[in-house]
Amino acid sequence: MPESASDGGDLLQRLSARFAAHSSRHAGIAWSDVEKRLREAPAKLKVLAAMEETGGEPDVIGKDGDAFVFVDCAAESPKGRRSLCYDQKALDARKENKPSGAAVETAAAMGVSLLTEAQYRDLQSIGVFDLKTSSWIATPPAIRTLGGALFCDRRYDAVFTYHNGAESYYAARGFRGRILI
Repeated sequence: MPESASDGGDLLQRLSARFAAHSSRHAGIAWSDVEKRLREAPAKLKVLAAMEETGGEPDVIGKDGDAFVFVDCAAESPKGRRSLCYDQKALDARKENKPSGAAVETAAAMGVSLLTEAQYRDLQSIGVFDLKTSSWIATPPAIRTLGGALFCDRRYDAVFTYHNGAESYYAARGFRGRILI
């Protein structure tokens, strides 16, 4: 029986190949160190499997202290995490045409966090992402309290941050996850 992504073997091979193919994302980091950490953290490997299975193409983009930072590096917002409103409060507020879920809660269930605006801009500094899609980002409480939520994309070779009602959802808007390992 072949190993699934959640079994680890196939996933580690995909992560290793992606790591090698995109060395500019993680200069100075050795795959052997990343792999060792992943093998020591099977629960976090399952989180990466969920990111992979929903189209995120997670990769190491640096370090935060001693931890490796993994972020969804798919060219567009992960396909398996689109058409979501911002959070459960927004989902509950919709009277009709409800989406299947909410980005904040889906991220939490997966074991990842939404990127902040600064993290999203950092990601865009190492590659070109979201040319056709957009991604919800962590929204400051003051904006969320007033009913809004933030999202970002890249157009005209620039990164833009926008606002929308948190209840909105679009087929081309998803979210990118981040996890420290």
